[in-house]
Amino acid sequence: MNPTREKIFTGYQIFIIALLSILQFTVILDFMVLSPLGAMLLPKLKITTAQFGLVVSGYAFSAGAAGILSAGFADRFDRKKLLVFFYIGFLLGTLLCAIADTYEFLLIARIVTGIFGGVIGSVGFAIISDLFPFEVRGRVMGFVQMSFAASQILGLPIGLSLANKFGWHSPFWMIVGFGILVGLVMLVYMKPVTDHLNLKTKQNAFQHLIKTFSVPDYVKTYLSTVLLATGGFMLMPFGSAFSTNNLGLTLKQLPMVYMIVGLFSIVTGPLVGSISDKVGKFKVFAIGTLLSCLMVAIYTPLGITPVWVVITISVLMFAGITCRMITSSALMSAVPQPQDRGAFMSINSSIQQISGGIASAIAGLIVYQAPNGTLQRYDLLGYVVIATMLITIATTYWIDRHVSNMMQNKQHAN
Repeated sequence: MNPTREKIFTGYQIFIIALLSILQFTVILDFMVLSPLGAMLLPKLKITTAQFGLVVSGYAFSAGAAGILSAGFADRFDRKKLLVFFYIGFLLGTLLCAIADTYEFLLIARIVTGIFGGVIGSVGFAIISDLFPFEVRGRVMGFVQMSFAASQILGLPIGLSLANKFGWHSPFWMIVGFGILVGLVMLVYMKPVTDHLNLKTKQNAFQHLIKTFSVPDYVKTYLSTVLLATGGFMLMPFGSAFSTNNLGLTLKQLPMVYMIVGLFSIVTGPLVGSISDKVGKFKVFAIGTLLSCLMVAIYTPLGITPVWVVITISVLMFAGITCRMITSSALMSAVPQPQDRGAFMSINSSIQQISGGIASAIAGLIVYQAPNGTLQRYDLLGYVVIATMLITIATTYWIDRHVSNMMQNKQHAN
């Protein structure tokens, strides 16, 4: 019998999936909302594309540093307490973004937000690995990663509408208000997650960090993460500026585009997760990668384009990205040993953020804004992204084989 069909989520497990999805929604929205605000921030703060790239990468670099610093302690505390601590810090950082009035202030605010926000995802994935077996983890990741689409369908259109009406600060105020409510629910209703503490070794935090950093199988996974992070961080920061200046969309059309793309993506997430559990996570990853490459190749050289064409290409591109996100997350969650999960997830998240920060900064140097406002060399950026995506097919294939061997060895041992 198919093991996926035998699994039934309890009411509390459904609550955890929903809670982690909503937490991810606020964190992803906080990161993503900056990209479409770029079209406003460039003239408002009188900054260049390179400076805006630093604002985006500032979050990523600080998130990466925080993840590495916290990795040694990640398996030594109740995961709920860690989640509450970092979420409070994330909301404080977002509050600073809401009151920032200069480029320097905004850059510092993004760094503070990244220090706390960048760790939340890794703690959430460690909780998923603790509470859900690998056979259904694709489905769980599908729902949690649905927050990426939900941030488009709900958050970005509302945030952009608020920004158009009340100024670019208003989306951050929205996130803070909603986040406080979510934090209270987590504090009251979430149970402690402490089973991993029974597996704690005698290593101190520093030794645990070094050990998790140096396991050869873990290192190979980290290298794959470097490449996986490149695509989104390179194209995303300049998406709104490219849409308005090169494709000919208006700021009022952007919320509609994000909403429609999000509607399709919110359906795709759970469907991809369920299919990947049945037919194989790597197969779905490879298909998603090839689809993404094709759409990036079509999208990045475009000039003035009808809005319905932009929407169609974007829907297909994000469908491919969704396949990659869900399946790679599910596969990587099975790589670490139970006693290393928190540290592994923190390090992996840090590497993702730092790699993304470097990619974002490089993208800011490759792309430049011509006097007429159009972004130049965006197609070159697309070719770089395609190259990294194709390489990840090979690295993810190794992870898939490694996880399969681990599962077989575990079955033989039992």
